[in-house]
Amino acid sequence: MVGSKAHEDAADAVARLQPATESPDGYTRDAFKHWNTGLDPADGCNTRAEVLLDEAVEPSAVGPGCRLTGGRWWSYYDATWVTSASGLDIDHMVPPPPRRSLVQRRLTWTPERREAYANDQEAETSLVTVTARSNRIKSDQDPAQWLPPATDAHCRYVAEWVGTKLRWKLTADNAELAALSEAEACPKRTVTYEPAP
Repeated sequence: MVGSKAHEDAADAVARLQPATESPDGYTRDAFKHWNTGLDPADGCNTRAEVLLDEAVEPSAVGPGCRLTGGRWWSYYDATWVTSASGLDIDHMVPPPPRRSLVQRRLTWTPERREAYANDQEAETSLVTVTARSNRIKSDQDPAQWLPPATDAHCRYVAEWVGTKLRWKLTADNAELAALSEAEACPKRTVTYEPAP
C-alpha cells in the first residue's frame, strides 16, 4: 500500500484509528532529530526553511546560508497573515512525543525512522507553517486538549491530524478519539494520506 494514497470520509478514517493507552514514559525530544538537510540537500536549506519556502503565499528571497527575507504566509490555525519568517514555527501536526501514540511502537522505531518522522515533507500535512504563538500554545496537546482558535479550521485540522496518525500507523487514546468525533460534523471532509515507507 506504500506509494498509494488513501481517500476516506473523515468519520470512516477516525474509526480506523487504533485505540491505546498513551504515556510519556521513555520519551526524549532529542531522539527525534529535527531539521535535517531536507528534501534537497544541495539547496543549503534545512527542513524548516524548505517548508517555509514551500508554504509561502508570496515567495521569500533566499540569501546566503538560506537566510529568508520577505515573503508572506497564512497561518490557518489562527487565521493570521505573517510577513516575517521569524514569526513562524513549523508545527508537527502530530507532535513527536510518544504519548501521542503507541509508546512501544515509537520506542522501537530506528533513529532513521524517528528522523524521517520529525522531518516528514513527503506528506503535505505532516509539517505546517503557523504562527509561533499558536504552535507554542498547542505544544504537545492532542485534539482533546486543543483545537485551532480559528473555529473554521477545526474540520481541516481534524482531517489532517487523523491523516497523519494513519500515515504513521499511530494510535489514539479514548479522550482523543472522542474529540475526533467532531469529524461527524464534517461530512464533506475527506482524509487523504499515504502510508509512510
